[in-house]
Amino acid sequence: MTTVYFVRHAKPDFSIHDDLTRPLTKEGLQDSKRVTDFLIDKQIDHVYSSPYLRAIDTIKDFAKRAQLHIKLVEDFRERKVSDEWIEDFDGFAKRQWQDWDYRLPDGESLNQVQRRNVAALRELINQHPNQNIVIGTHGTSMSTMLNYFDHHFDYQFFNRIKHEMPLIICAKFNGENLVDVEEFTINELN
Repeated sequence: MTTVYFVRHAKPDFSIHDDLTRPLTKEGLQDSKRVTDFLIDKQIDHVYSSPYLRAIDTIKDFAKRAQLHIKLVEDFRERKVSDEWIEDFDGFAKRQWQDWDYRLPDGESLNQVQRRNVAALRELINQHPNQNIVIGTHGTSMSTMLNYFDHHFDYQFFNRIKHEMPLIICAKFNGENLVDVEEFTINELN
């Protein structure tokens, strides 16, 4: 059994519009310590992350305490919405979940996001059988990966977790088959 802890980043500073360099807020940095406390006894073998600063910073303290190197995986990056900041993110997200091929100019569809994220995830699952893995990730990326294995992870799930930052999803895989999922919100990270 391979266990993957998907760690959705803590609260980011939305005043910074650059996706790659958007940092965590002070609260987000504090919450990342709770992520560390939750993961520290889970016997993690490998730590991977999206290259986005907020994902890295959410798991950086854990990796340091566990003496593990964070390996960046470009394909775990968040969906590219557009080159422009959009004001009605909720309307955009709902439309994308209704039409997985919908995208804005210079943006990605959910199908594109899912394909690259799942390919990277499958590679790690096959590379590290029967090990425990942490992946620093994002709401859309994580939701599309989970949706690939179980369609119950749909728009309602995505919409429900949109303000859950950080959020940890513990997914157990038998080979490439998802067999169990547990969700841990910030209030459950003791």
